[in-house]
Amino acid sequence: MSSAILEKAHAIVAGPAPAGVSAAPLLPVVGSELAAPLITGGTTRYVNLDYAASAPAVEDVSAHLGQILPYYASVHRGAGFASQVSTSVYENARHIVAEFLGARGDDTVIFTRNTTDSLNLLAGCVASLLAEHGHVDGPSNDHGEVLYLDIEHHANLLPWQALPHRSVVAGHSIAATLHRVETQLRAGNVVLLAVTGASNVTGEVLPVAELAALAHRHGARIVVDAAQLAPHRRIDMARDGIDYVAFSGHKLYAPFGTGVLVGRPDWLDAGTPHLAGGGAVKDVRLQSVRWTEGPARHEAGSPNVLGAATLARATQVLSALDPAQWRAHEEELRTRLVAGLEQLDGVTVHQLFADAGTYPECGSIGVVNFSVEGYDAGLVAAYLSAEHGVGVRDGRFCAHPLLRRLGLAAGSLRASFGVGSRAEDAERLVEGVAALLRDGLGWDYVVDAGRWVPGNDSRSFPEWAPNVPGTAGAAPCSTD
Repeated sequence: MSSAILEKAHAIVAGPAPAGVSAAPLLPVVGSELAAPLITGGTTRYVNLDYAASAPAVEDVSAHLGQILPYYASVHRGAGFASQVSTSVYENARHIVAEFLGARGDDTVIFTRNTTDSLNLLAGCVASLLAEHGHVDGPSNDHGEVLYLDIEHHANLLPWQALPHRSVVAGHSIAATLHRVETQLRAGNVVLLAVTGASNVTGEVLPVAELAALAHRHGARIVVDAAQLAPHRRIDMARDGIDYVAFSGHKLYAPFGTGVLVGRPDWLDAGTPHLAGGGAVKDVRLQSVRWTEGPARHEAGSPNVLGAATLARATQVLSALDPAQWRAHEEELRTRLVAGLEQLDGVTVHQLFADAGTYPECGSIGVVNFSVEGYDAGLVAAYLSAEHGVGVRDGRFCAHPLLRRLGLAAGSLRASFGVGSRAEDAERLVEGVAALLRDGLGWDYVVDAGRWVPGNDSRSFPEWAPNVPGTAGAAPCSTD
């Protein structure tokens, strides 16, 4: 590769930001100056380009956790002062999250473990209603089906496979995809349309308001997997006609293990409780139970108070951002990164829709999917980490049907960023890929437990973190 091409790629990524657009972080995040050891010696500032898997905590959220911890106690029915404070914080978190989502006044807010848990909860409610009544609402005698796209994360695909279901292959344009969805809805028998708000593979945003209108026009409801959308765009359930939304705190700059399901209460109050246990009941006898309604119906056991509180705090922090500035920051970094990568011979940036530009409400969030010709994606990711201190994701991103259709069955690479990212992060990635294409690998790499890792790696974890052999390759496609 010529030096002129490399210089052009560098100039694109490292150039000044347009007027009014900041190439600096929008918000301070924990770990922004983390030092990563290099396999060749020394350290460098760690570049986190794996936000789509788990985003770093915003510093304000981390500080809020410190405020709550002294009052941490079991919630509900506790007479003690700390328990009363914790209960207040936990229940108020529902109102904060509902406001962030523009929820309707009667929508139910249920705290779960994550997006996957939320979608399984809703699937369980739909399944129990179909099994008990043969329909989910109204006098219909049909059994109803769930309709989903082939671009979905497994969390919004696998739960529906246990129910009567149909899938739609997304078109090469948003317009074609909308047409295919409407054709299936028009055929009848669909009770729920399950769609992603933004692809976790390519970052492209779907027109959820239009999809909701199509679903309602044909007598169905819609659930939006907003795990990727919520950390990047404002959502308004009432305005857009969204019946259910699910997302995770660990992707929303509150990585403390809580998710949420928000939506219409009738299915949730009639469905089988997600967990059987304390707190979800009105009365229990040795051979029977009367379940309660509302959020408690699906929140049996001691809830994750800290997770709910920090998730709510994160929504407040994001709500305070200027939406236009938020989007402009992300689009500027994404444009720089894509343009820099596309200057490199042998690098391909992958996208789904050819007409995304004609849908101004869509576009893409801070996710870029790419591959490097002649290199396994896992090897490139290991190289970028070990030799450049850049963290990206590789694999099939829990979206196997989509990767297979894109011709990427062996996997690809994903760079993702957010409010804590800066222009230098994009620059470092492009420079790392360019160095690989120019000079090749600077170290020997081996496969350990299914993952590429540097051979003879003498680097060590912090003294408090166990360096367990073989964990580098654990569950290569089980996470986002």
